[in-house]
Amino acid sequence: MARIAEPFTVVKRGKTYQFTLNKTCDLPQRVCAEWKRRTIKILPDELIAYKNPKSTPEAKASVRALIAYLKKKQEEEGSARRIKTDDISVHDWLEKFTTLETSPRTGINAAENKPYSVATIKGYKKEFERHIKDDPFCKLIMMEVEEEDATEFVTRMSMKKLKCGKKMGGTRTFEKVMKFVRMGFRSFGQKRGNHRWINPFQYMKAPKYKSPKRAYLTEEEMLMFFNPGVLRTTLELCICSALYLAGMRREEVFALMPKDLDWFTPKINLCRAWQDFDSKDKVLGPLKEKKPREAPFDYILQEAIKKLWQENGKHEFVFSYKKPIRGSMIPGAFWLKKHFKQWIERAGINLNGRNITPHSSRHSLASLLENRGVALRYIQEMLGHSTLETTKIYLHTPDRVIRDMGSKIIEARDDQERIKEQESKIIQFKVS
Repeated sequence: MARIAEPFTVVKRGKTYQFTLNKTCDLPQRVCAEWKRRTIKILPDELIAYKNPKSTPEAKASVRALIAYLKKKQEEEGSARRIKTDDISVHDWLEKFTTLETSPRTGINAAENKPYSVATIKGYKKEFERHIKDDPFCKLIMMEVEEEDATEFVTRMSMKKLKCGKKMGGTRTFEKVMKFVRMGFRSFGQKRGNHRWINPFQYMKAPKYKSPKRAYLTEEEMLMFFNPGVLRTTLELCICSALYLAGMRREEVFALMPKDLDWFTPKINLCRAWQDFDSKDKVLGPLKEKKPREAPFDYILQEAIKKLWQENGKHEFVFSYKKPIRGSMIPGAFWLKKHFKQWIERAGINLNGRNITPHSSRHSLASLLENRGVALRYIQEMLGHSTLETTKIYLHTPDRVIRDMGSKIIEARDDQERIKEQESKIIQFKVS
């Protein structure tokens, strides 16, 4: 029996596949002409799952999916003509990056099995809706944007007033807006693969925002957190220790699992964090630096975790309640914000106008290590700030300083207990 010819041809070109639609695919001739000698990687975003075939059968399945997609468009819209990238406006192109389903970057990352950040997508959407979408720049066609248009857009953004009345130029918001727009235009050039298109932002320097120095607690103030009566539950002791003795971010603390704890070395292997931690829709994802790192596992934290598991049991996450509270087994952002404020008040720490938050614990620990002479590159590696691969031969140095800090905490707590015992004996003697 004769084999039925496919309504297309597929040819392998290097590492990709090239295809051409024939007239027998039952699509208008002009539509077939648009899909002549095209690579499968440029399929519409709706067909993201078909963009990276590994074999010829998979490539053919991708082309069949494209034909079905075009026919559906023909039925629904009366035309199967795909929206050409050449025709897309700045508004429509940048808007693609504001949702997980349509973002070209998300699709590329998913196809290459790379992690994506939900918080980044939400950040893009926030900047787009607040500052970009209503600007005249968005009405321009991507292919027609000139360097002069880009310069005028940057000027308008820098002069635009924020809610506080301050001009956007020179602020963190301005840096984020421009970073988003520049990323979008760079991705447009990469998607097209057309070297004749000139990115209007390519000769402009990206704005840089110098963050003000973060407030931090001194070593004496950090010790005050561990005085008796400040941390009133084992869970509080665990979380405070993870923040101040391991330098973990809050979204990393609550994503920690028992399998991440190396009791033998000892060390903590960090490989995940909560994305969009302040939201009810938070999901587990990669660390902020997109690669695993190690954190110190001090004796104080070890003993606190053992005690917590005795009280609440061992669950999916290390720092869990005994039973679900409001549908969750782990504390959230509100719990930490509320208790952190209480720790400050109970410890009697005078902030003197400093903005101390749970994240300040990382800066406090970094300052402590730096004051003790620990090299900055090791501090950066421990906190996940460095992108350079450096030797870990001297990682015992910050560990030793933290162990010294842990010893001071134990001594301080023992001294407080002895004072209480002495006061109790005096009272009993006077009563008798």
